[in-house]
Amino acid sequence: MATVIHGTTVVTAGPDDAVHHDAAIAIEGGRIAAIGPSREIRARFPDAEAVDGRDRAVLPGFANVHTHLGLTLARGVYEDLSPPHKPPFCGGLAPIPLPKLSAEENAVMCQLGALEAIRSGTTLVLEDGVDIASYAPQMAATGLRMVLAERAWDRAGAGIGDPAPFEVSERLADEGFERIARLHATWHGAAEGRITVGVAAWAPDMCSPALLRRLRDLQQKLDTLCTIHLNQIWGEVAAVQAQRDGMLPTEYLASLDFLHDRLVAAHCRCMAHREEKLLGRARTSVAFNSAIAARRGLSPRISALEAEGCNIAMGSDNMAEDMVEVMRTGLFMERIRREDGRNPTPEQALGWATRNGYRACGVPDGGWLAPGNRADLIMIRTDRPHLVPLMRLVSTFVHQGQAADVEAVMVDGSWVMRDGVVRTMDEAAIVRDADRIARRAWARLFAERPDIEVPPGFAPAP
Repeated sequence: MATVIHGTTVVTAGPDDAVHHDAAIAIEGGRIAAIGPSREIRARFPDAEAVDGRDRAVLPGFANVHTHLGLTLARGVYEDLSPPHKPPFCGGLAPIPLPKLSAEENAVMCQLGALEAIRSGTTLVLEDGVDIASYAPQMAATGLRMVLAERAWDRAGAGIGDPAPFEVSERLADEGFERIARLHATWHGAAEGRITVGVAAWAPDMCSPALLRRLRDLQQKLDTLCTIHLNQIWGEVAAVQAQRDGMLPTEYLASLDFLHDRLVAAHCRCMAHREEKLLGRARTSVAFNSAIAARRGLSPRISALEAEGCNIAMGSDNMAEDMVEVMRTGLFMERIRREDGRNPTPEQALGWATRNGYRACGVPDGGWLAPGNRADLIMIRTDRPHLVPLMRLVSTFVHQGQAADVEAVMVDGSWVMRDGVVRTMDEAAIVRDADRIARRAWARLFAERPDIEVPPGFAPAP
């Protein structure tokens, strides 16, 4: 049966930034069938399920093109433990290790991340992780559209930004490629095509030339997308220069033909202009992870990357999945960096978070609302005190909106959340179990490692 959401405002987020008032949108067979005046669309689809859209707006769902769902485990800990931005550099992105979890426990933390993603209006997620096969069934069950990018690397005993010498491990490389092959064989095209499998290189200073060439060959053979952390922290830049005869990270990738239009480069915030030019020339997509960038006190030069030809998309990265916050933070950070109170516009920020993200993930017929496109959309309530008076909906929502405004989420024409209720997950059980798992895991780590300073205000284990 078709569905018609009527009497509403439809924000297309398309190339022309069209907004339709007192409008309706018809969904049929997982696709958008029509957009137009309410009376006209209801007459065209008389037998459709009618959904009252008064005091509501329909927008495309958000695309989170760089996240690690299981790192909800580090919420409240890692946000305030960024590595130094000036020498001497140290390895890793936090001085405290993650507590170890069982596969079952990690799956719960990933479900928590997916739950937050749904509640904040996300319809597409690019998950960069290790051993994704162990939680892929739970991710497929969420109803979200997902790109699962299994990670490979071959540097032993080190983390991103580690100034120590590069020690190559063939075992690590082989294990990574085996994980990618298994995940792709089982999950690529699963869940009626909602799940696709990509490949991920960890970071330039974690991957040898041989591994990057091998991974590029595999990406082309599988005909899928690829992602990498790039110029994330200044320690990474210094490490690559020390390892690769003074080359900057992007130059290192370019020398190995690793830059291309199916690559999603995450972060890009510690970058020289000549690197931005290389990315633009290759038409690479950049994941602007604005919220984590703000927390780390770093910012990419989005205007330069975009001017050089990069496709700017958005991601949440660690500890959070709220794409409403990501979109707004990106707008604010770029205005501060540019010293320009008018640019970027709210419409640009919305496009980064929706249409451009779908494009980055290889879904050109999604991320904006138009007849024939995939029915991946959200409904927000507009009768909220912080959204009224509602004279410019896109501007008001980008500047003032909250994840709590999202009332319904649809993927491929199916309701994942409706009337504020997530239909694909047991929300109460996931929240309860994730809190118990995380608090006990951290308490266990601190008990086993008395040398680690417990962050101030840390809650005791239940």
